[in-house]
Order: sequence, then C-alpha cells, then structure tokens
Amino acid sequence: MMKSNARFWHILEGEKIQCDLCPRQCILLSDQKGYCGVRENHHGQLMSLVYGKTSGFCIDPIEKKPLYHFYPGTGVLSFGTGGCNLGCIFCQNWRITKIKDLSFLTEHATPEKIVQAAKNYNCKSIAFTYNEPVIFAEYVIDTARLCRENGIKTIVVTSGYITSHAQPEFFEFIDAANVDLKGFSDRFYKDLVQAKLQPFLDTLLYIKKHTKIWLEITNLLIPGENDDPKEIDQMTLWIRNNLGDDVPLHFSAFFPSYKLLDKPATPPETLIRAREIALTNGLKYVYTGNVAHRTGSITSCHKCQTALIEREWFEIKNFNLINGCCPKCNTPCAGFFDAEQGLWGDKREPVNI
Repeated sequence: MMKSNARFWHILEGEKIQCDLCPRQCILLSDQKGYCGVRENHHGQLMSLVYGKTSGFCIDPIEKKPLYHFYPGTGVLSFGTGGCNLGCIFCQNWRITKIKDLSFLTEHATPEKIVQAAKNYNCKSIAFTYNEPVIFAEYVIDTARLCRENGIKTIVVTSGYITSHAQPEFFEFIDAANVDLKGFSDRFYKDLVQAKLQPFLDTLLYIKKHTKIWLEITNLLIPGENDDPKEIDQMTLWIRNNLGDDVPLHFSAFFPSYKLLDKPATPPETLIRAREIALTNGLKYVYTGNVAHRTGSITSCHKCQTALIEREWFEIKNFNLINGCCPKCNTPCAGFFDAEQGLWGDKREPVNI
C-alpha cells in the first residue's frame, strides 16, 4: 500500500505518536491506524494512506453540494477518498466512509492532474467531498494551493471535525464550504455520531470569523432524533447570533441508511416546519432538500421577496439577479455570482483524469 508523509502529529515517546488533526487525537503505536482508518503510524512517522488516491471523479452541479449562493449553475469537479473520523450510524455514503480495505481507491491523481482536469473540463471549481476531507488534509491543502495559483475555486463539503491547530492550514486556500451541522445537542452527537457538539460549532465560528470562505450549512433532519422544534429553534438562533443572518441553511431529508434502518424517511412537513422556524428566527436564506418543495428551493430577496433564483432540484430555471442584486429593489443577495447563471444543469458526469 502506498503511503505519504502526513502533517499534524507529534511524538510521545519512542515510536508512539499522537495525531493532532482532529479532536480524537488518536494515540498510535507503530503500525496502528487512527479511528479514520487512513492515517497510520509507520515506525514513529505518521503517514497518509490516501494521498493521491481517490474513489473517482465526477462533474456535479454545484447545487448538489449543496451550495446555492456560490456561482449557481456551474459544474464542479468533485472527488473524495475513503474513510471518516466520525461514527455516524446514519451515514449516506457508508460504502466509502466505513470500508476498511482501501483497495477500492483505484484512481490515482496528483494535485497537478486535478487542476489540469478542471481546466480541460472548464470547471470553475473543484470540491473535496463524498467522504470527510479533513482526514485527507494534506491532499486537500496541496491541491487547494495549486488551484488558487491557477484561478480555480475550491470547495470543502465537511463536518468540520478538526482541531484549532490544523484549521488555519486546512482552510487557507479554500473558497467555499458546506458544513454539515448534524444536530444541536450533545446527546445526538454522542449517540449517533460518536463525537461532541462543541468542536463542530468551533469550526463554524472559525470559518466565519477568521476566513473569507463562503459558508453554507446543511442539517439532515432525522425523525425522532434531531427534528424537535425546540432544538431547531435553538440551532437557528445560534446560527443567526453567532454566524449572521445571511448564512444559507439547508434542511435535508433523511432516508434509512447504514445502521439506522428502523427510522422512516423524513416527511416533507418536517422540513417545511423547520424552514419556517429558521425564517421566523431571522435567517434570510433557508432551503429544503431531498424533497419536492418548490418554495424551499427558491432564493428570494430578503427585503421585497422577489424570486431571484428559481430551481427545479439541481437545475436553475430562472436567474434574476443584476450584479448580484435584486432587480426590483437593488438589495444585494449574499454570495458569489457571475453576471449570468452557469449552464451545467443537473447532469452528473463521471470523468477520467
């Protein structure tokens, strides 16, 4: 198995080391892997087992990340590796996050090849996604730096389970992030994620207060677990008070998966109710995902309610912004927008690089 030197670790004694990348701070003996399964102590040196290796590349609509306020309608070259530093029993991508045998990572690509592929396919951005980008931080950092040098935007789709020590270097060359805030209680994170809530909030605060990264948040609502209106009220108030009222929030529907098969899919009414709570609490841009709910996919002017961007699933049907502003009252819409929408549509196109 190919290995590459990793960052964010220190020696404890002899060949025993500690990984400093995520809050688990795994203590590893020689030849021992961390919780994530992709970082290994190799005779007193931390190694990444997934640098340069991926589960494949696809050009996705940027709305699929989901990012609704970052160059709508454009295609984004997307890829991930394998493994994860969380223990979500409801994981939607468990076939790549939970597998221990990394031999399925058959595509090899250097940062240089990824940048060239983005150029070849006319992708405005690349996304580190499908599994948790934090655990392949070195690959992210090197690729993102090269993207910045070549005028290509970078996106992380992440849960944000990362230490304050690693945050500055990890996020330095990132342009946009969708952070998965899975719930808003320690009970939820302990029982369903095998983690604690606060580190995720700390990452959101870091992104908002210490970077220029465009931030959007996704909250997957699971019936009977994190869909209580009181919890949604507390979460959306926290977002408004700590991150601002212009951070887009996506409520997404759960479907039974992995080890959580006894829960029903999230009813559309739950997402609609959550959206209403968030709007009542002052958030300007609140969306519903994984369900057919047209109103919950529209970006509206927060001042006059004019429809600015209308979507049908991942496809832009109407783009009604002028210089990023409402055509009726000239109120700016938060985000990053070209003069015209991208034309990628709702295609998902696997590519070889």
